[in-house]
Amino acid sequence: MTKVIGVDSSTQSCKVVVRDAETGVLVASGRASHPNGSEVDPAHWWTALQSALAEAGGLDGVAAVSIGGQQHGMVVLDADGRVIRPALLWNDTRSAQAALDLIDEVGGDEFVRRTGLLPVASFTITKLRWLRDHEPENAARVAAVALPHDWLTWRLRGYGPAGDSELGPVFDELVTDRSDASGTGYFDPVSGAYDRDLLARALGHDAVLPRVLGPLDSVPGPGFLVGPGAGDNAAAGVGLGLRAGDVVVSLGTSGTVFAASATPAADPTGTVAGFADAEGGYLPLVCTLNAARVLDAVAEVLSVDHEELSRLALAAAPGAGGVVLVPYFEGERTPNLPDATATFSGLTLANTTRENLARAAVEGMLGGLGAGLDAVREQGVAVNRVLLIGGAAASPAVQQIAAQVFDVPVVVPAPGEYVADGAARQAASSLAGHPVTWDVELTASPASDPHPEILAAYREAAARY
Repeated sequence: MTKVIGVDSSTQSCKVVVRDAETGVLVASGRASHPNGSEVDPAHWWTALQSALAEAGGLDGVAAVSIGGQQHGMVVLDADGRVIRPALLWNDTRSAQAALDLIDEVGGDEFVRRTGLLPVASFTITKLRWLRDHEPENAARVAAVALPHDWLTWRLRGYGPAGDSELGPVFDELVTDRSDASGTGYFDPVSGAYDRDLLARALGHDAVLPRVLGPLDSVPGPGFLVGPGAGDNAAAGVGLGLRAGDVVVSLGTSGTVFAASATPAADPTGTVAGFADAEGGYLPLVCTLNAARVLDAVAEVLSVDHEELSRLALAAAPGAGGVVLVPYFEGERTPNLPDATATFSGLTLANTTRENLARAAVEGMLGGLGAGLDAVREQGVAVNRVLLIGGAAASPAVQQIAAQVFDVPVVVPAPGEYVADGAARQAASSLAGHPVTWDVELTASPASDPHPEILAAYREAAARY
């Protein structure tokens, strides 16, 4: 049996899967936690990766490895390959003003034309601008800029700061893939080239950027091949075997809506990000900051666990008796409202019940993603079915209400680590020299009539912002 490893270095943890390269059968797995927060010393990711690999049995006998990782995180390195400051993560909103400044200088339409993106606080380019404006001495020291999966791939291959790595700080060996590069704000997913002018405008000077590998490319590691890796959503698309007409709605720390597309997206409103995928196509994507944690918050207020929250939500009628939650607990990325807060509206003495509050939480979380699904449609993407993934997708209430909000068939893949699985499948493909496919188990969500009034009420409430 030929073994491959896929890694998901996410915001909250590092997950490792070991799979049979030919069949995709799971052989072993490992997991380690990451620190909480919106800025993290990348050393914690490296420690977690080593711990998760050890739990999965280590690297002996493994033929290929690939790393999927959280997008946008800013890892800045000095000339000696040392991390200059803790990485700013995708969910760090301090660079919101930097995004506005860049749009003002370059022009929103011009940014979309050149990169497929309208800058928001999540993207790497705005974090680099924040660094230039607020920590100019650190900005001046930047010799190379990497993303989380780029930096971990570099370290796994033996590179890094002198004294802390076997091969030292060889910046020419920094590599990435087009899916992750397309989330920086200084990369054109159509041409496959970096936009150096935009990088310098943000950081104040040029810097080394990782070489972009193709979908089937690999680079040597210590005894195994290393695949190009991918951004987390693109890796999940690979793990799910995404095809035309499929749209993924992922309910994790953040909420995402993304689809397989043969053509790039160019949304001047910035609602849909024009990312690349990990297989040579495109991945139009909408991201919300508030997803599964919305249910966590409301469950805590109601003093119930998630099973009881689901039961309460399904005991209420569609529309929650007029109660609407706009769930901007963490601010919001789509729409770009980093300082917004969550709001319940439509409350009366008659409808303020535990059941309606629970249902409004589920409908509110899905409402923002339903609006995102419509925005993806407006980019000309076919929507034949929704694949519902993430921790919150296990909730019976979420599954049933999703079909009512999205108005298309909803299927729920068997619970799994789809980012890590996608990275493993990418590793197998790089090893084989051609795309490898594995079976994915899908279950249809409970049949339910569409209720367009749910999304209409959500849109009306959200428009007040």
